Amino acid sequence: MGRVQNKVVLLTGAAGGVAREAAAMLAREGATVVLADIDETAGQSAARQIGESASFLRLDVSSEADWQEALARVVARFGRLDALVNSAAICRSESIEETSLELFRTVSRINAEGTFLGCKHAIAQMKTNGGGSIVNLSSTAALAGHTGLCAYSASKGAVSALTRNVAAHCRAQGYRIRCNSIHPAGIRTAMSEKMLAGVDEKFVNFDLNPQSGVCEPHDVAHLILFLVSDESRFISGAELRVDNAMLTSVG
Repeated sequence: MGRVQNKVVLLTGAAGGVAREAAAMLAREGATVVLADIDETAGQSAARQIGESASFLRLDVSSEADWQEALARVVARFGRLDALVNSAAICRSESIEETSLELFRTVSRINAEGTFLGCKHAIAQMKTNGGGSIVNLSSTAALAGHTGLCAYSASKGAVSALTRNVAAHCRAQGYRIRCNSIHPAGIRTAMSEKMLAGVDEKFVNFDLNPQSGVCEPHDVAHLILFLVSDESRFISGAELRVDNAMLTSVG
């Protein structure tokens, strides 16, 4: 029996990167996974590669109507929603002086507002089936000053604060819905490769990693699996770093 046997899990940004890896891992552990992304071609391909327990739906996380339709379709088809993984995000490596208001709002709309909408509407579904788990992908950029990631850092800081609020709200309401945030650093994904050029070298010099390695999507996916599973039933409101002590180290 798998660690998440028979759970129904929706993952955003699942056409690639961490969410795609997590979807495959969850499926291997018995979950029914719904991959959501704005990239239909890549998303459908990912679902096919995972197998019969995976399906795809198009979702623009910045659209409340899309969220409502997506969750309604999931519940209509599978009868419930047990977990949501909010992973969809965009990043631009520009400093505060280089960041336009338009860019700031665009990044916030996807990263922060998209996560807000997911949490809001997932709660409405999860509380009807006795609880669930929400996993929000934040970043170490929410916890430390990254000089070239103004809009991204701010948006991920909002995700962290939202996570705490959701966890506290659900506890107070007795919903048995857990909400946690994951804060990775330096993951090798298509998005990170694009954004590294504008980031301070100390945050991307993987030679400084005492394990002489790079954080890969599966390193984060293992934590997502744990947080979706009942093994983490008493963990909520936590900020979990996946950075190999990068923020802890001073030398």
